[in-house]
Amino acid sequence: MAPPQPKAAAKAPAAPKSRVKKAKLGKARNYDLGNGIVRFSKTKMFHKTAKYKFVGKKNPKAPKTKKATIAVKPIGGEKNGGTRTVLLRRRKSFYPTQDKIKTHRHHKCFRKHERNIRPNLTVGTVCILLAGRHAGKRVVLVGVLPSGLLLVTGPFAFNSCPLRRIPQRYVIGTSTKIDLSDFKLPAHLNDAYFKKNKKSAKRSVKRKEGEDIFATKKEKYVPSEQRKTDQKLVDEAVIKAVGKREDKKVLRGYLKAAFGLRSSQFPHRLRF
Repeated sequence: MAPPQPKAAAKAPAAPKSRVKKAKLGKARNYDLGNGIVRFSKTKMFHKTAKYKFVGKKNPKAPKTKKATIAVKPIGGEKNGGTRTVLLRRRKSFYPTQDKIKTHRHHKCFRKHERNIRPNLTVGTVCILLAGRHAGKRVVLVGVLPSGLLLVTGPFAFNSCPLRRIPQRYVIGTSTKIDLSDFKLPAHLNDAYFKKNKKSAKRSVKRKEGEDIFATKKEKYVPSEQRKTDQKLVDEAVIKAVGKREDKKVLRGYLKAAFGLRSSQFPHRLRF
């Protein structure tokens, strides 16, 4: 008979697996809705995170202990100076060839920027135009528009310069000023008032025999009745203010004359 086989040892019961609790990941307070748009604005998050409680509070910073960057080591030898300063941390052996691109906040649009006007450019200042079809003419500053452009007029009766907008960099402000404190600029004379029509300035004309196929004709600009009325209103106020001055004859001639430089005259040496 075959020898009896030994019974297999009973398997020990497996130890129960320890249940590891996974940390619950909550939803971010300000989450992305897609395409870079977040749920709450910067102002809303200022209140939700209660940052207003810390406005104006100053906590004194604890002084940081500076770590040593160099060490002084003794060196033997008569001609070696005795000691030598050694850097504890070696300098980088690799430097990037291009700087990292910095992201800047861009919440404010250009139209919302604060406009700074030169202090000598106040209402009533006589200015000299440096660019455009009226370059060299002396004009009177009537107002400053929200876009930062200056609203000037000739007046039209003096030098044929109508109401125009012009950037302050194309203007020289002189020391001559006219008192326009009694005049108030109409509210409708704003940037939208001076915008051009989006319609094309060119208009196709029916082709006649023997003419070019692509013959076009420019549409001539004609000022509206509203423009004429506003021009007359502003010019009357300026001419009235000029007439109140003692040197009105000289000032009228000054506004009518064009500005120019003669030989050996330099603008940086002149006092306007």
